[in-house]
Amino acid sequence: MESDHVRVLFSPSGRRGAVAIGTSLLDASDQLGVEIESLCGGRGACGHCQVEIIEGEFPKERIKSCSSHLKQRDLVEETTLPLKEGRLLACQTTLSGDVVINVPRESQVHPPHVCKPARIHKTTLNSKIKLYYIDSALFDSKSELGEAEHLCQLLKTHWRLESVRFDLDLIQLLPGILESGNLSITLAVYDESEVIAAYSGLQESCYGAAVDIGSTTLAIQLCQLNSGDIVAEAGSINPQVQYGEDVMSRVSYLMMHKQSLHKLTSLVRSEIQSLIDQVCERAGIDPSLLLELTFVGNPIMHHLFLGITPLSLGQAPFRLIASDSMVLKCKDLDLKCHPATRGYLLPCIAGHVGSDAAAMVLAEAPWESEEITLLVDVGTNAEIVLGNQSRLFATSSPTGPAFEGAQIEFGQRAAPGAIERVRIDPKTLEPSVKIIGSQSWTSDAHPQSDLDLPEVTGICGSGIIEVIGELYLADVIGADGRFNEQSRERSSRIILDGKTYRYLLYKNDSITLTISQTDIRAIQLAKAALYAGIRLLMESYGCDRVDRIRLAGAFGGQIDVKYAMILGMIPDCPLDQVSAAGNAAGTGARVALLDSHSRNKIEQVVEQITKIETAIAEGFQELFVDAMAIPHSTDPFVNLDQVVALPDRRDKPVSRRRRRG
Repeated sequence: MESDHVRVLFSPSGRRGAVAIGTSLLDASDQLGVEIESLCGGRGACGHCQVEIIEGEFPKERIKSCSSHLKQRDLVEETTLPLKEGRLLACQTTLSGDVVINVPRESQVHPPHVCKPARIHKTTLNSKIKLYYIDSALFDSKSELGEAEHLCQLLKTHWRLESVRFDLDLIQLLPGILESGNLSITLAVYDESEVIAAYSGLQESCYGAAVDIGSTTLAIQLCQLNSGDIVAEAGSINPQVQYGEDVMSRVSYLMMHKQSLHKLTSLVRSEIQSLIDQVCERAGIDPSLLLELTFVGNPIMHHLFLGITPLSLGQAPFRLIASDSMVLKCKDLDLKCHPATRGYLLPCIAGHVGSDAAAMVLAEAPWESEEITLLVDVGTNAEIVLGNQSRLFATSSPTGPAFEGAQIEFGQRAAPGAIERVRIDPKTLEPSVKIIGSQSWTSDAHPQSDLDLPEVTGICGSGIIEVIGELYLADVIGADGRFNEQSRERSSRIILDGKTYRYLLYKNDSITLTISQTDIRAIQLAKAALYAGIRLLMESYGCDRVDRIRLAGAFGGQIDVKYAMILGMIPDCPLDQVSAAGNAAGTGARVALLDSHSRNKIEQVVEQITKIETAIAEGFQELFVDAMAIPHSTDPFVNLDQVVALPDRRDKPVSRRRRRG
């Protein structure tokens, strides 16, 4: 990097790059494709471009954001939006050193597109919470029992609920509830044993929520417990991304800042509270009707949410501090709904295979089938489960954040303006792209006249997978991922880049978006880690093929399964048996919310799963090296060959690694 330039990383988009010293943060964001709201033309008057200085990291090198690297001009007038404590105005702040900047959601023009929609799943309704209406005619005002005890007696007499008790917090509220309802009252009973809420008069519905705590995104589904219907959904970026784009980066951050555990815990709890408020508002319900939540997440997110240090997960033997399922009061998790609202956390499976993987297993139920099923939740840390009714194996693989746009020069998370689909003409090497926010295909050579076409700002994970797959199919890159020198003679889009090349994917007045050799290598490393983890489970099970593949997670739901197989992210399988499972972790959390019997089942299944740790597993490194090739150095792809004309793979070396059954 030139000495007159400094580096900037913007969170949560993950966009980074070098800009000239003295550049304002607003101009730097514009140069790097990060859209920050500014309504006053950069005069420092509106206050919409507020940003925060944080600590963070660049690839392979940690830097600390320092106030001495930023200089804010004196404001000539008070901003329309008050400047919050700890924030700076991007338009009035210039750069003199390397920094990491967080752009709060309210300062983002296009907040990242969080795509974790719920999917339809047939679920037995058997909620832990049931409502019982006691009419004033049943209430004996002359009873010598206390009001709480009298209500318990009525539950026993009319509904055969034995040994029901009241929480002290609720007993304190009873007089006012009975008075306002003229002795008519609806009681919410948890697990047929404890009255946790009471409402004046007749209350016909109560609600629960399933929360998926992802390392990158958070998602919540609000359900009516009586019917099982999803009445509202919401999602957001996990605010912890500003302290590391993947879970191990956050562990590293805590290793150096042990006192920051509370900060990371508070961040995720506050964002979950915000999502709770959003779905309650959208559904038009009072938060006091939200009586139970279920939570799932990978082990590090699980620990951080509970306020438990995850440092033991940062190094072998990767031990969890707590792994069993838990039932807690949400007020102990700093969540404000009803004071007695319960929270159920599904069990974690192993050191880096968390309750989100358990929820995925619950949603897909591979233990019920004879087919060998492969479940993969593709994220910054991929969780993998393989097996059938005979036995199940599970592992995790450190894919890193490359699939989500990080570590890619022009990569970004999915948001309007990101390229999400790519096709390349194998003869001319001319590309066509599809951009999030537009339904049409376009190219820089033949841009659409559609006025609603978003400005291209980068490329997201699904686009990265497709462009590399297309470059391979067009013989621009070989199975080793390297650019073929002769491809430069085929098109001017192949650009010399030092000792290697780049592919020009898209260019306009504001961006020249290229795919570099370094980008391809980052994806190869990520996909090799994923495939090696899958192959490790296949060898542990003793199978050379799988019957069915389900790709879970927001990213897994967006990628084209054909390109995932072309790249070698997943093993060969009939393409019609490869499908997206959507947010399977969220679905499993919803199943656990609505069917209390399913909790016992998944707790039993988790105990029976054989856990394998890739970091210490024999042969993993050999599997990883074999998987670096596109699609693979030795494994056959018979089914894929039937639908895609793959470049000649006859000259690939034969692996000499020992196969294990």
